Amino acid sequence: HELIFYGKDKAKVNFAAVHERLDHEHEFSKAGGEDEEKGHLVVVCGINPTPLGEGKSTTLVGLSQSLGACLGKRVITTIRQPSQGPIFGIKGGAAGGGYSQVIPMDSFNLHLTGDIHAVVAANNLVAAAIDARCFHEKTQKDQALFRRLCPEDKNGKRLLTMSQRERLVRLGLIETTESIMDASELSDENMRKLCRLDIDPTTITWKRVIDT
Repeated sequence: HELIFYGKDKAKVNFAAVHERLDHEHEFSKAGGEDEEKGHLVVVCGINPTPLGEGKSTTLVGLSQSLGACLGKRVITTIRQPSQGPIFGIKGGAAGGGYSQVIPMDSFNLHLTGDIHAVVAANNLVAAAIDARCFHEKTQKDQALFRRLCPEDKNGKRLLTMSQRERLVRLGLIETTESIMDASELSDENMRKLCRLDIDPTTITWKRVIDT
């Protein structure tokens, strides 16, 4: 249960399960008076690639192969998923090269377990929400925004959701989430503060569709 498989050649490590096992082994070793075998961490970083493209990734994978296959050491290679943008004709991927590469390279360079795609989608969703918010606040008046944010129910009341009441508390407009239930009881100024974020577009530091 320490591995979560993604097809035939990929898996995620269940950190909680590994941590639990290592804690158990540590306590077992202490109880038996045994000395734990210590590992070594080798960091490969800050290398400019040669004209043939031999850089950090190739060195890292080659070093791991040498330690494992030639010296018989137990080796784990940790390498980040490559940046997707620059691999298309500008530079190679970040999976090594020649006989010292991570395979399948296409899967490693582009998809892996899909986590990077999820980050991209989340980033773009936030960016789209900010775009839409800035557009609506720029083109609509306070009352129009308020009517859309707090629509009337069948009884003619504009009941505030819990998240809206929590926002009012954070803004210092009400003391507790139970202080007010109907948005119609808010003053015009408080209505404006509730429904506008007043985001300054010049402060937005990233755009939609990021290079991962």
